[in-house]
Amino acid sequence: MNTAANGIVLVAFFVYMLMMVVIGALCMKQNNNTEDYFLGGRNLNGFIAALSAQASDMSGWLLMGLPGSIYMMGTGQAWIGIGLFIGTTINWLFISGRLRRYTIHANNSLTLPEFFQNRYRDDKQALLGASSVVIVIFFLVYTASALASGGKLFNSIFGVDYHTALIIGALVILVYTFMGGFLAVCTTDFIQGTLMLIALLAIPILAYFVIGGDLNGVLGNTGVDPVSFMNLFQENGQPIKAVSIISSLAWGLGYFGMPHILVRFMAVKDEKELTKSKVVAITWVFLSLLFACIIGVVGRAYLAPVILGSEGQPSSESVFIEMIKKMFISDFHFPFVAGIFLCAILAAIMSTADSQLLVTSSAVAEDLYKGIFKKDADELSVLKLSRVTVVIVALLAIAIAWNPESSIMALVSDAWAGFGAAFGPLVLMSLFWKRTNLQGALAGIISGAAVVILWDYIPIVAGAKLSEVTGLYSLVPGFVISLILIIVVSLKTPEPSAEIVEEFEDVERSKRKN
Repeated sequence: MNTAANGIVLVAFFVYMLMMVVIGALCMKQNNNTEDYFLGGRNLNGFIAALSAQASDMSGWLLMGLPGSIYMMGTGQAWIGIGLFIGTTINWLFISGRLRRYTIHANNSLTLPEFFQNRYRDDKQALLGASSVVIVIFFLVYTASALASGGKLFNSIFGVDYHTALIIGALVILVYTFMGGFLAVCTTDFIQGTLMLIALLAIPILAYFVIGGDLNGVLGNTGVDPVSFMNLFQENGQPIKAVSIISSLAWGLGYFGMPHILVRFMAVKDEKELTKSKVVAITWVFLSLLFACIIGVVGRAYLAPVILGSEGQPSSESVFIEMIKKMFISDFHFPFVAGIFLCAILAAIMSTADSQLLVTSSAVAEDLYKGIFKKDADELSVLKLSRVTVVIVALLAIAIAWNPESSIMALVSDAWAGFGAAFGPLVLMSLFWKRTNLQGALAGIISGAAVVILWDYIPIVAGAKLSEVTGLYSLVPGFVISLILIIVVSLKTPEPSAEIVEEFEDVERSKRKN
Protein backbone atom coordinates (compact mmCIF):
# COMPACT_ATOMS: atom_id res chain seq x y z
CA MET A 1 0.00 0.00 0.00
CA ASN A 2 1.13 3.59 -0.59
CA THR A 3 1.72 5.93 2.36
CA ALA A 4 -1.61 7.79 2.02
CA ALA A 5 -3.69 4.60 1.84
CA ASN A 6 -1.70 3.12 4.70
CA GLY A 7 -2.51 6.13 6.85
CA ILE A 8 -6.23 5.96 6.10
CA VAL A 9 -6.37 2.24 6.91
CA LEU A 10 -4.52 2.96 10.15
CA VAL A 11 -7.13 5.59 11.07
CA ALA A 12 -9.89 3.00 10.58
CA PHE A 13 -8.03 0.59 12.90
CA PHE A 14 -7.54 3.33 15.50
CA VAL A 15 -11.24 4.31 15.48
CA TYR A 16 -12.27 0.68 15.81
CA MET A 17 -9.94 -0.07 18.73
CA LEU A 18 -10.91 3.17 20.50
CA MET A 19 -14.57 2.14 20.26
CA MET A 20 -13.77 -1.17 21.99
CA VAL A 21 -12.04 0.65 24.86
CA VAL A 22 -14.97 3.06 25.30
CA ILE A 23 -17.36 0.11 25.55
CA GLY A 24 -15.17 -1.37 28.30
CA ALA A 25 -15.28 1.91 30.24
CA LEU A 26 -19.08 2.13 29.97
CA CYS A 27 -19.57 -1.50 31.07
CA MET A 28 -17.26 -1.05 34.07
CA LYS A 29 -19.98 0.89 35.91
CA GLN A 30 -22.30 -2.14 35.80
CA ASN A 31 -19.91 -4.55 37.54
CA ASN A 32 -20.89 -4.62 41.22
CA ASN A 33 -19.98 -8.23 42.04
CA THR A 34 -18.35 -11.34 40.59
CA GLU A 35 -21.57 -12.56 38.96
CA ASP A 36 -21.69 -9.28 37.03
CA TYR A 37 -18.00 -9.49 36.08
CA PHE A 38 -18.00 -13.16 35.02
CA LEU A 39 -21.59 -13.66 33.73
CA GLY A 40 -23.00 -10.17 33.21
CA GLY A 41 -25.53 -10.86 35.97
CA ARG A 42 -27.04 -13.67 33.83
CA ASN A 43 -28.82 -10.94 31.90
CA LEU A 44 -27.63 -11.31 28.28
CA ASN A 45 -30.21 -10.96 25.54
CA GLY A 46 -30.46 -13.59 22.82
CA PHE A 47 -28.72 -11.73 20.00
CA ILE A 48 -25.70 -10.66 22.06
CA ALA A 49 -25.32 -14.15 23.58
CA ALA A 50 -25.44 -15.80 20.15
CA LEU A 51 -22.99 -13.54 18.33
CA SER A 52 -20.72 -13.31 21.36
CA ALA A 53 -20.49 -17.10 21.62
CA GLN A 54 -19.71 -17.56 17.93
CA ALA A 55 -17.35 -14.59 17.63
CA SER A 56 -15.37 -15.80 20.65
CA ASP A 57 -15.26 -19.25 19.03
CA MET A 58 -14.11 -18.27 15.55
CA SER A 59 -10.71 -16.62 15.92
CA GLY A 60 -8.48 -15.31 13.13
CA TRP A 61 -8.50 -18.93 11.90
CA LEU A 62 -11.91 -18.29 10.31
CA LEU A 63 -10.65 -15.42 8.14
CA MET A 64 -7.09 -16.59 7.60
CA GLY A 65 -6.46 -20.28 8.34
CA LEU A 66 -9.51 -21.87 6.72
CA PRO A 67 -9.59 -19.75 3.54
CA GLY A 68 -5.82 -20.15 3.23
CA SER A 69 -5.88 -23.93 3.41
CA ILE A 70 -8.68 -24.12 0.80
CA TYR A 71 -6.81 -21.63 -1.41
CA MET A 72 -3.79 -23.95 -1.40
CA MET A 73 -5.33 -27.45 -1.43
CA GLY A 74 -8.95 -27.13 -2.54
CA THR A 75 -12.34 -27.71 -0.96
CA GLY A 76 -11.25 -31.01 0.58
CA GLN A 77 -10.06 -28.78 3.43
CA ALA A 78 -13.67 -27.79 4.17
CA TRP A 79 -14.30 -30.88 6.34
CA ILE A 80 -13.15 -29.00 9.44
CA GLY A 81 -15.83 -26.41 8.72
CA ILE A 82 -18.43 -29.14 8.32
CA GLY A 83 -17.39 -30.70 11.63
CA LEU A 84 -17.52 -27.32 13.39
CA PHE A 85 -21.00 -26.58 12.03
CA ILE A 86 -22.33 -29.95 13.23
CA GLY A 87 -20.74 -29.43 16.66
CA THR A 88 -22.10 -25.88 16.99
CA THR A 89 -25.63 -26.97 16.06
CA ILE A 90 -25.68 -29.85 18.56
CA ASN A 91 -24.23 -27.58 21.26
CA TRP A 92 -26.94 -24.96 20.87
CA LEU A 93 -29.85 -27.36 20.41
CA PHE A 94 -29.08 -29.90 23.15
CA ILE A 95 -26.49 -28.46 25.55
CA SER A 96 -27.22 -24.75 25.97
CA GLY A 97 -30.61 -24.84 27.68
CA ARG A 98 -29.87 -27.76 29.98
CA LEU A 99 -26.49 -26.34 31.02
CA ARG A 100 -28.06 -22.98 31.88
CA ARG A 101 -30.74 -24.63 34.02
CA TYR A 102 -28.33 -27.01 35.72
CA THR A 103 -25.79 -24.32 36.66
CA ILE A 104 -28.58 -22.36 38.35
CA HIS A 105 -29.79 -25.46 40.24
CA ALA A 106 -26.20 -26.34 41.19
CA ASN A 107 -25.86 -23.47 43.66
CA ASN A 108 -25.81 -20.78 40.93
CA SER A 109 -22.44 -21.89 39.52
CA LEU A 110 -20.60 -19.04 37.80
CA THR A 111 -17.88 -21.06 36.02
CA LEU A 112 -17.49 -24.51 34.51
CA PRO A 113 -15.12 -25.78 37.26
CA GLU A 114 -17.53 -24.49 39.92
CA PHE A 115 -20.38 -26.32 38.17
CA PHE A 116 -18.43 -29.59 38.28
CA GLN A 117 -17.72 -29.08 41.97
CA ASN A 118 -21.33 -28.28 42.84
CA ARG A 119 -22.78 -30.96 40.57
CA TYR A 120 -20.81 -33.74 42.31
CA ARG A 121 -20.67 -32.22 45.84
CA ASP A 122 -16.87 -32.26 45.67
CA ASP A 123 -16.03 -31.12 49.22
CA LYS A 124 -12.30 -31.75 48.69
CA GLN A 125 -12.24 -29.48 45.57
CA ALA A 126 -10.45 -32.12 43.46
CA LEU A 127 -12.59 -31.38 40.40
CA LEU A 128 -12.36 -27.64 40.95
CA GLY A 129 -8.59 -27.77 41.15
CA ALA A 130 -8.05 -30.16 38.23
CA SER A 131 -10.37 -28.33 35.84
CA SER A 132 -9.00 -24.90 36.83
CA VAL A 133 -5.43 -26.02 36.14
CA VAL A 134 -6.47 -27.41 32.74
CA ILE A 135 -8.11 -24.06 31.90
CA VAL A 136 -5.09 -21.99 32.93
CA ILE A 137 -2.60 -24.15 31.00
CA PHE A 138 -4.51 -24.48 27.75
CA PHE A 139 -5.88 -20.93 27.71
CA LEU A 140 -2.42 -19.46 28.24
CA VAL A 141 -1.36 -21.13 24.99
CA TYR A 142 -4.68 -20.33 23.28
CA THR A 143 -4.47 -16.63 24.24
CA ALA A 144 -0.88 -16.51 23.04
CA SER A 145 -1.94 -17.82 19.63
CA ALA A 146 -4.61 -15.11 19.35
CA LEU A 147 -2.19 -12.34 20.29
CA ALA A 148 0.38 -13.71 17.83
CA SER A 149 -2.28 -13.56 15.10
CA GLY A 150 -2.85 -9.89 15.90
CA GLY A 151 0.87 -9.18 15.74
CA LYS A 152 1.19 -10.86 12.37
CA LEU A 153 -1.90 -8.99 11.08
CA PHE A 154 -0.43 -5.57 11.89
CA ASN A 155 2.95 -6.64 10.56
CA SER A 156 1.40 -7.84 7.29
CA ILE A 157 -0.75 -4.76 6.67
CA PHE A 158 1.37 -1.90 8.00
CA GLY A 159 4.86 -3.36 8.12
CA VAL A 160 4.97 -2.59 11.84
CA ASP A 161 7.54 -4.56 13.84
CA TYR A 162 5.91 -7.80 15.01
CA HIS A 163 6.75 -7.26 18.68
CA THR A 164 5.40 -3.69 18.68
CA ALA A 165 2.20 -4.87 16.98
CA LEU A 166 1.87 -7.71 19.48
CA ILE A 167 2.01 -5.32 22.43
CA ILE A 168 -0.43 -2.80 20.90
CA GLY A 169 -3.07 -5.44 20.13
CA ALA A 170 -2.69 -7.07 23.55
CA LEU A 171 -2.96 -3.69 25.31
CA VAL A 172 -6.29 -2.81 23.68
CA ILE A 173 -7.81 -6.23 24.50
CA LEU A 174 -6.42 -6.01 28.03
CA VAL A 175 -7.90 -2.57 28.72
CA TYR A 176 -11.54 -3.27 27.83
CA THR A 177 -11.50 -6.77 29.37
CA PHE A 178 -9.88 -5.44 32.57
CA MET A 179 -12.47 -2.68 32.94
CA GLY A 180 -15.72 -4.14 31.70
CA GLY A 181 -15.49 -7.88 32.33
CA PHE A 182 -18.02 -10.26 30.77
CA LEU A 183 -20.50 -7.57 29.72
CA ALA A 184 -17.80 -5.62 27.87
CA VAL A 185 -16.49 -8.80 26.27
CA CYS A 186 -19.95 -9.85 25.08
CA THR A 187 -20.90 -6.37 23.84
CA THR A 188 -17.68 -5.98 21.88
CA ASP A 189 -18.01 -9.56 20.61
CA PHE A 190 -21.51 -8.73 19.32
CA ILE A 191 -20.10 -5.82 17.30
CA GLN A 192 -17.13 -7.88 16.15
CA GLY A 193 -19.33 -10.85 15.17
CA THR A 194 -21.52 -8.56 13.07
CA LEU A 195 -18.50 -7.02 11.34
CA MET A 196 -16.99 -10.46 10.66
CA LEU A 197 -20.19 -11.69 9.01
CA ILE A 198 -20.56 -8.58 6.82
CA ALA A 199 -16.96 -8.90 5.63
CA LEU A 200 -17.27 -12.65 4.99
CA LEU A 201 -20.35 -12.11 2.84
CA ALA A 202 -19.35 -8.95 1.00
CA ILE A 203 -15.79 -9.65 -0.17
CA PRO A 204 -16.26 -13.00 -2.00
CA ILE A 205 -19.57 -11.89 -3.55
CA LEU A 206 -18.01 -8.69 -4.93
CA ALA A 207 -14.93 -10.60 -6.14
CA TYR A 208 -17.12 -13.19 -7.85
CA PHE A 209 -18.87 -10.51 -9.89
CA VAL A 210 -15.57 -8.79 -10.72
CA ILE A 211 -14.26 -11.98 -12.38
CA GLY A 212 -17.55 -12.37 -14.24
CA GLY A 213 -18.63 -15.56 -12.46
CA ASP A 214 -16.25 -17.69 -14.55
CA LEU A 215 -14.62 -19.63 -11.69
CA ASN A 216 -13.65 -22.72 -13.66
CA GLY A 217 -12.13 -20.73 -16.48
CA VAL A 218 -10.01 -18.55 -14.20
CA LEU A 219 -9.03 -21.40 -11.85
CA GLY A 220 -7.66 -23.34 -14.80
CA ASN A 221 -5.07 -20.60 -15.24
CA THR A 222 -3.83 -20.78 -11.64
CA GLY A 223 -2.09 -24.14 -11.76
CA VAL A 224 -4.97 -26.31 -10.49
CA ASP A 225 -7.51 -28.62 -12.08
CA PRO A 226 -10.90 -26.93 -11.41
CA VAL A 227 -12.77 -30.25 -11.07
CA SER A 228 -10.31 -31.64 -8.52
CA PHE A 229 -10.02 -28.31 -6.72
CA MET A 230 -13.80 -28.18 -6.16
CA ASN A 231 -14.06 -31.84 -5.07
CA LEU A 232 -14.71 -32.37 -1.33
CA PHE A 233 -13.02 -35.76 -1.48
CA GLN A 234 -9.70 -34.56 -2.90
CA GLU A 235 -6.90 -32.36 -1.60
CA ASN A 236 -3.93 -31.21 -3.64
CA GLY A 237 -5.35 -33.22 -6.54
CA GLN A 238 -5.21 -36.52 -4.60
CA PRO A 239 -8.01 -38.56 -2.94
CA ILE A 240 -8.38 -37.48 0.67
CA LYS A 241 -7.70 -40.15 3.31
CA ALA A 242 -10.49 -41.37 5.59
CA VAL A 243 -8.40 -40.56 8.68
CA SER A 244 -8.15 -36.94 7.49
CA ILE A 245 -11.93 -36.65 7.17
CA ILE A 246 -12.46 -38.22 10.60
CA SER A 247 -9.89 -35.90 12.17
CA SER A 248 -11.44 -32.84 10.54
CA LEU A 249 -15.00 -33.74 11.54
CA ALA A 250 -13.78 -34.44 15.09
CA TRP A 251 -13.18 -30.71 15.60
CA GLY A 252 -16.93 -30.53 16.23
CA LEU A 253 -16.52 -32.62 19.40
CA GLY A 254 -14.47 -29.83 20.92
CA TYR A 255 -17.49 -27.57 21.36
CA PHE A 256 -18.85 -29.61 24.28
CA GLY A 257 -15.81 -28.69 26.36
CA MET A 258 -15.04 -25.07 25.46
CA PRO A 259 -15.34 -22.96 28.65
CA HIS A 260 -15.48 -19.61 26.82
CA ILE A 261 -18.43 -20.81 24.70
CA LEU A 262 -20.31 -22.72 27.41
CA VAL A 263 -20.22 -19.70 29.73
CA ARG A 264 -22.42 -17.82 27.22
CA PHE A 265 -25.15 -20.42 27.65
CA MET A 266 -24.99 -19.88 31.41
CA ALA A 267 -25.33 -16.10 31.06
CA VAL A 268 -28.51 -15.82 28.94
CA LYS A 269 -31.28 -14.23 31.00
CA ASP A 270 -34.13 -16.65 30.23
CA GLU A 271 -35.27 -19.59 28.10
CA LYS A 272 -37.08 -17.41 25.54
CA GLU A 273 -33.91 -15.45 24.87
CA LEU A 274 -32.00 -18.71 24.56
CA THR A 275 -34.40 -19.93 21.87
CA LYS A 276 -33.66 -16.75 19.94
CA SER A 277 -29.93 -17.29 20.45
CA LYS A 278 -30.06 -20.77 18.90
CA VAL A 279 -31.51 -19.50 15.63
CA VAL A 280 -29.11 -16.56 15.38
CA ALA A 281 -26.00 -18.58 16.32
CA ILE A 282 -26.64 -21.52 13.99
CA THR A 283 -27.42 -19.17 11.09
CA TRP A 284 -24.32 -17.10 11.79
CA VAL A 285 -21.95 -20.06 11.95
CA PHE A 286 -23.42 -21.67 8.81
CA LEU A 287 -22.99 -18.49 6.75
CA SER A 288 -19.56 -17.69 8.22
CA LEU A 289 -18.05 -21.12 7.61
CA LEU A 290 -19.61 -21.40 4.15
CA PHE A 291 -18.31 -18.04 2.99
CA ALA A 292 -14.90 -18.55 4.60
CA CYS A 293 -14.59 -21.59 2.32
CA ILE A 294 -15.87 -19.59 -0.64
CA ILE A 295 -13.18 -16.95 0.01
CA GLY A 296 -10.52 -19.62 -0.50
CA VAL A 297 -12.01 -20.65 -3.86
CA VAL A 298 -12.94 -17.22 -5.22
CA GLY A 299 -9.72 -15.70 -3.90
CA ARG A 300 -7.66 -18.13 -5.96
CA ALA A 301 -9.38 -16.86 -9.08
CA TYR A 302 -9.67 -13.18 -8.12
CA LEU A 303 -5.98 -12.73 -7.27
CA ALA A 304 -4.75 -14.52 -10.43
CA PRO A 305 -2.19 -14.45 -11.97
CA VAL A 306 -0.63 -13.94 -8.52
CA ILE A 307 -0.26 -17.26 -6.64
CA LEU A 308 0.01 -16.75 -2.89
CA GLY A 309 2.52 -18.95 -1.14
CA SER A 310 4.80 -19.02 -4.17
CA GLU A 311 8.24 -17.46 -4.08
CA GLY A 312 8.16 -13.77 -3.22
CA GLN A 313 4.41 -13.76 -2.48
CA PRO A 314 2.63 -13.53 0.88
CA SER A 315 1.42 -16.70 2.59
CA SER A 316 -1.82 -18.34 1.41
CA GLU A 317 -3.33 -17.47 4.83
CA SER A 318 -3.30 -13.82 3.74
CA VAL A 319 -5.78 -14.47 0.90
CA PHE A 320 -8.56 -12.46 2.59
CA ILE A 321 -6.18 -9.57 3.32
CA GLU A 322 -4.86 -9.54 -0.24
CA MET A 323 -8.40 -9.63 -1.70
CA ILE A 324 -9.39 -6.59 0.38
CA LYS A 325 -6.24 -4.66 -0.54
CA LYS A 326 -6.64 -5.41 -4.24
CA MET A 327 -10.38 -4.63 -4.26
CA PHE A 328 -10.61 -1.45 -2.20
CA ILE A 329 -7.13 0.04 -2.59
CA SER A 330 -5.73 -1.01 -5.97
CA ASP A 331 -8.99 -1.28 -7.97
CA PHE A 332 -11.69 0.89 -6.34
CA HIS A 333 -9.52 3.32 -4.29
CA PHE A 334 -11.55 3.27 -1.07
CA PRO A 335 -8.83 2.74 1.57
CA PHE A 336 -11.09 3.58 4.54
CA VAL A 337 -13.53 0.83 3.47
CA ALA A 338 -10.52 -1.49 3.17
CA GLY A 339 -9.59 -0.54 6.72
CA ILE A 340 -13.07 -1.37 8.03
CA PHE A 341 -13.07 -4.79 6.35
CA LEU A 342 -9.52 -5.52 7.54
CA CYS A 343 -10.78 -4.73 11.04
CA ALA A 344 -12.96 -7.84 10.67
CA ILE A 345 -9.79 -9.94 10.99
CA LEU A 346 -8.77 -7.94 14.04
CA ALA A 347 -12.30 -8.46 15.38
CA ALA A 348 -12.00 -12.22 15.00
CA ILE A 349 -8.72 -12.20 16.91
CA MET A 350 -9.87 -9.83 19.67
CA SER A 351 -13.21 -11.57 20.22
CA THR A 352 -11.40 -14.82 21.00
CA ALA A 353 -8.55 -13.41 23.08
CA ASP A 354 -10.81 -11.35 25.37
CA SER A 355 -12.96 -14.38 26.21
CA GLN A 356 -9.89 -16.48 26.94
CA LEU A 357 -8.50 -13.82 29.28
CA LEU A 358 -11.77 -13.60 31.18
CA VAL A 359 -12.29 -17.36 31.57
CA THR A 360 -8.70 -17.80 32.75
CA SER A 361 -9.10 -15.01 35.30
CA SER A 362 -12.30 -16.61 36.58
CA ALA A 363 -10.50 -19.96 36.98
CA VAL A 364 -7.78 -18.31 39.08
CA ALA A 365 -9.84 -15.85 41.14
CA GLU A 366 -13.20 -17.58 41.55
CA ASP A 367 -12.22 -21.26 41.40
CA LEU A 368 -8.67 -21.53 42.78
CA TYR A 369 -8.45 -18.50 45.10
CA LYS A 370 -11.98 -18.36 46.51
CA GLY A 371 -12.89 -22.00 45.91
CA ILE A 372 -9.78 -23.60 47.42
CA PHE A 373 -7.32 -21.22 49.09
CA LYS A 374 -9.50 -18.52 50.69
CA LYS A 375 -13.11 -19.61 50.92
CA ASP A 376 -14.15 -16.59 53.01
CA ALA A 377 -12.89 -14.10 50.40
CA ASP A 378 -15.33 -11.23 49.84
CA GLU A 379 -16.69 -10.10 46.47
CA LEU A 380 -14.42 -7.06 46.25
CA SER A 381 -11.18 -8.97 46.79
CA VAL A 382 -12.18 -11.64 44.22
CA LEU A 383 -13.07 -8.90 41.71
CA LYS A 384 -9.72 -7.17 42.27
CA LEU A 385 -7.81 -10.44 41.88
CA SER A 386 -9.75 -11.17 38.67
CA ARG A 387 -8.55 -7.92 37.14
CA VAL A 388 -4.97 -8.50 38.31
CA THR A 389 -5.11 -12.00 36.81
CA VAL A 390 -6.24 -10.59 33.45
CA VAL A 391 -3.09 -8.44 33.39
CA ILE A 392 -0.77 -11.29 34.43
CA VAL A 393 -2.24 -13.75 31.93
CA ALA A 394 -1.94 -11.19 29.14
CA LEU A 395 1.73 -10.62 29.98
CA LEU A 396 2.46 -14.36 30.07
CA ALA A 397 0.63 -14.83 26.75
CA ILE A 398 2.73 -12.05 25.20
CA ALA A 399 5.86 -13.84 26.39
CA ILE A 400 4.72 -17.13 24.84
CA ALA A 401 3.81 -15.37 21.57
CA TRP A 402 7.06 -13.35 21.43
CA ASN A 403 8.59 -15.61 18.77
CA PRO A 404 7.13 -14.48 15.40
CA GLU A 405 7.82 -17.95 13.96
CA SER A 406 5.54 -19.72 16.47
CA SER A 407 2.98 -22.05 14.86
CA ILE A 408 -0.43 -20.51 15.57
CA MET A 409 -2.50 -23.28 14.02
CA ALA A 410 -0.64 -26.01 15.93
CA LEU A 411 -1.19 -24.22 19.25
CA VAL A 412 -4.88 -23.67 18.53
CA SER A 413 -5.28 -27.30 17.49
CA ASP A 414 -3.66 -28.61 20.69
CA ALA A 415 -5.65 -26.31 22.97
CA TRP A 416 -8.93 -27.17 21.24
CA ALA A 417 -8.18 -30.88 21.60
CA GLY A 418 -7.19 -30.43 25.26
CA PHE A 419 -10.43 -28.70 26.23
CA GLY A 420 -12.61 -30.95 24.10
CA ALA A 421 -11.12 -34.15 25.53
CA ALA A 422 -10.84 -33.01 29.17
CA PHE A 423 -14.25 -31.33 29.52
CA GLY A 424 -16.44 -32.40 26.57
CA PRO A 425 -17.33 -35.95 27.69
CA LEU A 426 -17.85 -34.79 31.29
CA VAL A 427 -20.20 -31.98 30.27
CA LEU A 428 -22.29 -34.48 28.28
CA MET A 429 -22.35 -37.07 31.08
CA SER A 430 -23.04 -34.43 33.75
CA LEU A 431 -26.08 -33.19 31.88
CA PHE A 432 -27.54 -36.45 30.58
CA TRP A 433 -26.45 -39.41 32.77
CA LYS A 434 -27.42 -39.26 36.43
CA ARG A 435 -25.24 -42.27 37.35
CA THR A 436 -22.07 -40.24 36.72
CA ASN A 437 -20.21 -39.74 39.99
CA LEU A 438 -17.28 -37.75 41.37
CA GLN A 439 -14.70 -40.48 40.74
CA GLY A 440 -15.81 -40.90 37.12
CA ALA A 441 -15.77 -37.13 36.57
CA LEU A 442 -12.21 -36.80 37.87
CA ALA A 443 -11.05 -39.76 35.76
CA GLY A 444 -12.57 -38.14 32.67
CA ILE A 445 -10.84 -34.77 33.12
CA ILE A 446 -7.42 -36.22 33.89
CA SER A 447 -7.46 -38.91 31.18
CA GLY A 448 -8.74 -36.58 28.46
CA ALA A 449 -6.04 -33.97 29.05
CA ALA A 450 -3.32 -36.63 29.52
CA VAL A 451 -4.13 -38.44 26.25
CA VAL A 452 -3.93 -35.19 24.25
CA ILE A 453 -0.55 -34.31 25.79
CA LEU A 454 0.73 -37.87 25.21
CA TRP A 455 -0.59 -37.96 21.63
CA ASP A 456 0.76 -34.56 20.55
CA TYR A 457 3.96 -34.07 22.55
CA ILE A 458 5.55 -37.37 23.64
CA PRO A 459 7.59 -39.30 20.99
CA ILE A 460 6.86 -42.90 22.04
CA VAL A 461 6.87 -44.81 18.72
CA ALA A 462 10.41 -45.09 17.37
CA GLY A 463 11.06 -41.45 18.27
CA ALA A 464 7.82 -40.25 16.66
CA LYS A 465 4.63 -38.87 18.21
CA LEU A 466 1.37 -40.79 17.90
CA SER A 467 -0.17 -37.86 16.02
CA GLU A 468 2.56 -38.22 13.37
CA VAL A 469 2.38 -42.00 13.17
CA THR A 470 -1.42 -42.29 12.91
CA GLY A 471 -2.38 -38.98 11.31
CA LEU A 472 -5.35 -38.95 13.72
CA TYR A 473 -6.28 -35.74 15.54
CA SER A 474 -5.60 -36.12 19.28
CA LEU A 475 -9.14 -34.99 20.16
CA VAL A 476 -10.51 -38.31 18.86
CA PRO A 477 -8.62 -40.70 21.18
CA GLY A 478 -8.73 -38.18 24.03
CA PHE A 479 -12.51 -37.77 23.82
CA VAL A 480 -13.19 -41.52 23.45
CA ILE A 481 -10.91 -42.58 26.32
CA SER A 482 -12.26 -39.86 28.62
CA LEU A 483 -15.85 -40.93 27.86
CA ILE A 484 -15.09 -44.62 28.44
CA LEU A 485 -13.34 -43.95 31.76
CA ILE A 486 -16.17 -41.75 33.02
CA ILE A 487 -18.63 -44.59 32.40
CA VAL A 488 -16.43 -47.44 33.65
CA VAL A 489 -15.16 -45.68 36.80
CA SER A 490 -18.65 -44.41 37.65
CA LEU A 491 -20.09 -47.93 37.40
CA LYS A 492 -17.25 -49.46 39.44
CA THR A 493 -17.53 -46.95 42.30
CA PRO A 494 -20.43 -46.01 44.63
CA GLU A 495 -23.58 -44.48 43.16
CA PRO A 496 -24.16 -40.72 43.53
CA SER A 497 -25.96 -39.62 46.68
CA ALA A 498 -29.75 -39.25 46.77
CA GLU A 499 -29.27 -35.46 46.92
CA ILE A 500 -27.32 -35.44 43.66
CA VAL A 501 -29.84 -37.69 41.92
CA GLU A 502 -32.73 -35.53 43.15
CA GLU A 503 -31.07 -32.40 41.78
CA PHE A 504 -30.55 -34.12 38.40
CA GLU A 505 -34.25 -35.04 38.31
CA ASP A 506 -35.25 -31.49 39.31
CA VAL A 507 -33.40 -30.20 36.27
CA GLU A 508 -35.18 -32.81 34.14
CA ARG A 509 -38.57 -31.70 35.49
CA SER A 510 -37.79 -28.02 34.94
CA LYS A 511 -36.93 -28.82 31.31
CA ARG A 512 -40.37 -30.37 30.76
CA LYS A 513 -42.04 -27.28 32.29
CA ASN A 514 -40.18 -25.03 29.88
